[in-house]
Amino acid sequence: MRILVVASAYNSLTQRVHAELRDRRHTVDVHLARDDDGLRAAVRRSAPELVVAPMLRTALPRDVWSAVACLIVHPGPPGDRGPSSLDWAIHEGAADWGVTVLQADEVMDAGDVWAEAACPLPPAGKGDLYRNEVSDAALAAVLLAVERFDSGTYVPRPQSGPDWRVPDHTRPYLRQEVRRIDWARDTTDAAVRKLRAADSRPGVLDELLGDEWFLHGGHPERRFHGRPGELLATRAGAICRATADGAVWIPELRRRRRPGRAAGIKLPAVTALGDALPSLPEAAAPLMPAPDDPVWSDIRYREDGPVGLLRFSFPGGAMSTAHCRRLLDAYRFALTRPTSVLVLGGGRDFFSNGIHLNVIEAAADPGAESWANINAIDDLVERILTTTDRLVVAALGGNAAAGGVMLALAADEVWCRQGVVLNPHYRLMGLHGSEYWTYTLPRRVGDAEARRLTAQALPVSAAAAERSGLVDRVLPSTPQEFGGEARRLAGLLAASPAVQGRIAAKKAAREADESAKPLADHRYEELAVMHRQFFAPDSPYHALRAAFVRKQPSPAHAGTAAGWPAPAAP
Repeated sequence: MRILVVASAYNSLTQRVHAELRDRRHTVDVHLARDDDGLRAAVRRSAPELVVAPMLRTALPRDVWSAVACLIVHPGPPGDRGPSSLDWAIHEGAADWGVTVLQADEVMDAGDVWAEAACPLPPAGKGDLYRNEVSDAALAAVLLAVERFDSGTYVPRPQSGPDWRVPDHTRPYLRQEVRRIDWARDTTDAAVRKLRAADSRPGVLDELLGDEWFLHGGHPERRFHGRPGELLATRAGAICRATADGAVWIPELRRRRRPGRAAGIKLPAVTALGDALPSLPEAAAPLMPAPDDPVWSDIRYREDGPVGLLRFSFPGGAMSTAHCRRLLDAYRFALTRPTSVLVLGGGRDFFSNGIHLNVIEAAADPGAESWANINAIDDLVERILTTTDRLVVAALGGNAAAGGVMLALAADEVWCRQGVVLNPHYRLMGLHGSEYWTYTLPRRVGDAEARRLTAQALPVSAAAAERSGLVDRVLPSTPQEFGGEARRLAGLLAASPAVQGRIAAKKAAREADESAKPLADHRYEELAVMHRQFFAPDSPYHALRAAFVRKQPSPAHAGTAAGWPAPAAP
């Protein structure tokens, strides 16, 4: 079918729906709904048989949905209505949820139901759940709805009448007055739930050190106590704040916009507060805590016999210079351990999206910070590529993009969960890219496919990535099960009689490749282009980066695919 995907942003779910529909040989166009006239023009131009809207913040105009069937993805079960569906579910501690695909109608979320799918809501942040459990349910419901529509025989269920027995549960927008944390009364669990319900957007508005900030993300801390609301410590760029019975770690802050001041951007909390932050102890977490230790850390290492597991989880998948350097230190530690297989990743959410554009945007010299960041991630990738005494597996439980994909390709094997979406390109940010991709990508998929992937700048589903050789294995597991399944498979790999032979062959191959063209040459050639893009005053990278970070429409220029925005997190 000819399908037009309409969305308010080209976010993770929009990308997944786009990629999966293409995989099923539908002809798919994508339009970002910024105004009704633009949408009408897109419909005339595409002449779709069906419109699918994975993520919309505004209603479609009547003349569009009355002319062509429009299916809307609502992140709530049948009967649930309102703009803050998932937020309310997390805020109220729901354990189970769902997604409904319904037809656009006069009343928001009240159209006929084409499909639905249930999903669990484990304790996690909204963005994490949206990209994982909710995304899985949404995709299943979208594919079923499209199949039913294509059949021409299915009659969707109206949300009224004797056959509809689901109560109408319409809830309002979840406002900051409800989200606000009462530090004197709220327990750690209550504060974490509020933070998780707003972690990606809009954040929880709060007063801190004489200013107003949106708090993003939250992790419980059971050992520290203090006066409620007091700042107690820092850890890896996060701040620890006391609750009524413990404390919470808050990784990111965004300054509230005031008249005459530019809108704030999400930054590591310590970076955002800058000189306003009082002197606090840096309460570093152990890299290798006891298995039952609930201590929060963004990097941790554990072992399961001959398998080492190095997990890392950075907000939004962005890796600043500091993140890269700390992860490299942890990787070096892992190499001192007596293992034959080392697994990188294995967590639930983003694997990596490459360099940290927000930190770069906020730097006094964005070009210099870009340069420091790309060199720091290159140092990490180089160390992975030159690991020849064990096998390295990149385990992608969540999405990856740009340099994050290339970081994974440095490993000997790449495994990913079936719901993962990959964006193996840099073009939408006006960059050539580094991370040794000119070495690792062609050796996996060939020169022609490498050129196609980097030039087309389209999302790639897990299944398509496996078919092309971009990844080696797709694991059909739930988000919660992925880490355990990756650990189990790594154990089988380590126990294989062939593992030592593979390690020896890997070492020989690396030596042969180094003789043909040293890694240093790949890095020099890549960074020569990147240096110009970082430091040239007229480089499109600067405008594209600013637009992406500040959630503005991307400026048109020859380095981007016409009409396409930089990928955005929800």
